[in-house]
Amino acid sequence: MSLDDDEHQIDTNSLMDIDDEGPEDVYLPTSHYPDDLYLLPLTRRPFFPGMAAPLVIEPGPYYEVLKMVAKSEHKLLGLFMTKQEDADIYKLKISDFHRVGVVARILRIIPIEQGGAQVILNMERRIKIKKSAKKGPYLSAQVTYHDDPSAKEAKMIKAYTISIITTIKELLKLNPLFKEELQVFLGHSDFTEPGKLADFAVALTTATRDELQQVLSSFSLQERIDRALVLLKKELDLSKLQSSINQKIEGSVSKTQREFFLREQLKAIKKELGMEKDEKSSDRAKFDERLKDKKVPEEVTKVIHDEFEKLSFLEIQSAEYSVVRNYLDWLTIIPWGVMSPEKHDLRHAQKILDEDHYGLKDVKERIIEFISVGKLSGGVKGSIICFVGPPGVGKTSVGKSIARALNRKFFRFSVGGMRDEAEIKGHRRTYVGAMPGKMVQALKHADTMNPVIMIDEIDKMGASYQGDPASALLEVLDPEQNIDFLDHYLDVRTDLSDVLFITTANVLDTIPGPLLDRMDVIKLSGYIMEEKVEIAHRYLVPKHRGEMGLKTTDVAFTKDGIREIINGYARESGVRSLEKNIKKILRKVAVEVVKGKGKKKITLSKAAISKYLGNPIFTSDRFYKKTPPGVTMGLAWTSMGGATLYVEAVKNPSEKTQMKLTGQAGDVMKESSQIAWSFLMSRDKEYFPKKKFFEKNEVHMHIPEGATPKDGPSAGVTMVTSLISLLLDKPVRPDLAMTGELTLTGKVLPIGGVKEKLIAARRSKVKTLIFPGENRRDVEELPAYLKKGLRINFVDHYDDVFKVAFPKRGAK
Repeated sequence: MSLDDDEHQIDTNSLMDIDDEGPEDVYLPTSHYPDDLYLLPLTRRPFFPGMAAPLVIEPGPYYEVLKMVAKSEHKLLGLFMTKQEDADIYKLKISDFHRVGVVARILRIIPIEQGGAQVILNMERRIKIKKSAKKGPYLSAQVTYHDDPSAKEAKMIKAYTISIITTIKELLKLNPLFKEELQVFLGHSDFTEPGKLADFAVALTTATRDELQQVLSSFSLQERIDRALVLLKKELDLSKLQSSINQKIEGSVSKTQREFFLREQLKAIKKELGMEKDEKSSDRAKFDERLKDKKVPEEVTKVIHDEFEKLSFLEIQSAEYSVVRNYLDWLTIIPWGVMSPEKHDLRHAQKILDEDHYGLKDVKERIIEFISVGKLSGGVKGSIICFVGPPGVGKTSVGKSIARALNRKFFRFSVGGMRDEAEIKGHRRTYVGAMPGKMVQALKHADTMNPVIMIDEIDKMGASYQGDPASALLEVLDPEQNIDFLDHYLDVRTDLSDVLFITTANVLDTIPGPLLDRMDVIKLSGYIMEEKVEIAHRYLVPKHRGEMGLKTTDVAFTKDGIREIINGYARESGVRSLEKNIKKILRKVAVEVVKGKGKKKITLSKAAISKYLGNPIFTSDRFYKKTPPGVTMGLAWTSMGGATLYVEAVKNPSEKTQMKLTGQAGDVMKESSQIAWSFLMSRDKEYFPKKKFFEKNEVHMHIPEGATPKDGPSAGVTMVTSLISLLLDKPVRPDLAMTGELTLTGKVLPIGGVKEKLIAARRSKVKTLIFPGENRRDVEELPAYLKKGLRINFVDHYDDVFKVAFPKRGAK
């Protein structure tokens, strides 16, 4: 039910005659007012005497009250505001109302089609609730009636009245919303009724419900008119502020329009004087200038000329003009036929690679081979290189070095998380805001048709309903297809065969097979300790020391200090964490220098590192100084590089012989554990003839760091070794780590990530390693400094693993 007025009250006099037809229009004498009145609640704002207002009454108890009062002789009811604005009007008590309200006479009732009615009420006098009156199930109360005292002789009241009239007139100039009602009131009123004037004035303000109720509750004329004047002044200030805001906005709009007309006039004057060409002519001249020194293909030239012709017939103000202009802008900005002169100097290339990177000998050799082929074949064409390796090993920077070595422009963008194929092949021109794809944008930024384009994070592309960007890349990265690459926006063939594409990835598993098949994969496995020390000493420390304004006389790192950072704080395969820690130390040194504490040169030795970086994050990769029975060290590969992990096994009494595996092992690793269990069960008489195979025992196998997911088949031999060690109650040979996939018959199959695993073993200071025999070639290809000091055993069957892990027993 809606019991609120339609925003504004209206003056009784302005109602004039309300439809002379119908029983609702009979005016009863007002000399008699009943002691008891039915009550209607108001929630938004109160009414004031002397006003008329419409109310909408919905079907319900208040509608029944309305019908009863309409049939009464006096047609009077009480309107009181609730104390709470959000009160439930159907659950009200007398105590929920403000005590002062108005008595209203029903003037007219207009039925509503949806039910209920709109009633027009005339507010006559102030009333005050004495107590509740029991008149059936509806709200009613005993009330007292209050009239305004005479104020003809009060000079103060007259002065207040004049102030109110003056304020209202000022308000009319600023806010014409109530102009008609106010003028009617002022035309029919004299100044002898200040109370009525105050009530009317305050009812038209936007004051709060509580402020209005205070005025209604003021029986003292002096207090009421004082409060009314305060509220009117507030309303006047608000209207002035609103008017000021409107003037500023209108002024800004007018200024913009004026500037537009002036610019148009200036353009016309310049055109008449021959000082300036029109926009269409200047666009055509700009496009012609761009094409002057370019070797534009015939097909593209035809399209450009067709678009020029179309542009000449279009009005500049038309929407299609901007579409055609933008299209020509892209067609003419592409560097058709422009090539960077290539360098194929191997010494120059080797020098740049050595300047920018330490180590990576095998990667540098591949790049030199690649440049050599380009020199013999007349250019590096149709080649797509994919650098794969953990974060921070220098994949992106190697790409930049290749561009420098070849004297080509370099452009890089990432496709990690990309889901829309239009990012690669462009949007069709029918769409608002359409743009070419990244390949065409790369040509524009490089301003040459043979740049080096690096596509980062190619292993992290997504797919959605908008398309599959990995499939779109198939055309880009195929030398047989990219000679006629078709961008959806340009809609003309573009030759990308002179572009050298370099992609980067952390893993190969998530790259689609057809895409991977088009790329020449070069692996960057990571750096060992010695390489990281040299990288920090030669590149990272000098670079960041200079960036932070420090000098060699302020701070220096010893190689032992750098080793301490690597061992204790930055053990990942790349050098990103190492770089962050060096920067952190240098920032703290910079503070000391600025404060004047670092008057002497600060030498960062091994002992000084913890002062700047706190306690080491890593203590050792090795949980055990000496492995107990049932524990074996394995070697694993992750996207972050190589790592060592332990396989632990314990046994507990149980009714049946069984095994369980924990440590967030993936499906493949779970299968490896089942294969290890079955293999050992089938060969128990050979490896431990005097022992029974875990009779009435539950074997619990665990891979520590349970929060880290693990998967892969290369832990097979490690799991069997842990089970044998547990059964024999004999520890595995100390200083041993192993890797290899196991079959049910005991054959050891080859694994991947040989270099990463070897680096992890060196980091953990393991000297004896077991690798599958079929990985011998991979190990032999590794640099000698990686294998120095390691004893690597190549095995083809688990019998060979048993002999190395348990040398005193040997297989039977």
